[in-house]
Amino acid sequence: MEVSLVALFVSAFISATLLPGGSEALLAWMVHQGEYPVMSLVFSATAGNVLGSLVTFGMGALLRLKYPLKTLEKPQHQRAQRWIEKYGPFALIMAWLPIIGDPLCFVAGWLGVRFSLSVITIAIGKLLRYLVVAGLFL
Repeated sequence: MEVSLVALFVSAFISATLLPGGSEALLAWMVHQGEYPVMSLVFSATAGNVLGSLVTFGMGALLRLKYPLKTLEKPQHQRAQRWIEKYGPFALIMAWLPIIGDPLCFVAGWLGVRFSLSVITIAIGKLLRYLVVAGLFL
């Protein structure tokens, strides 16, 4: 069964939302198969993952409209809030991290972090992660 760049994009998108996913494993397998250029795979995974993170960011921004941020109860949300307050949008370079990445994007949206810088920093972190994964399986 052939797995396409679209499937990789969708897997990466799902992995970046609040749902679990396995885009790194799919990317590694596809790199190993050698059916597609590596950079096409990396860019497909990166695009899907960045878009998924922006959806999570948007959910936080929408929540902010109805419920202004006061206190967060979950430890990972509290950690994300501290990182965002300390580093601003540059904390979003770490959006690729398991467990803390999704809350970082969500809290950044909730705190009203500047969108343009958020997109850039999220994309940098995600691109670097997928480049490393692809490099390990060449």
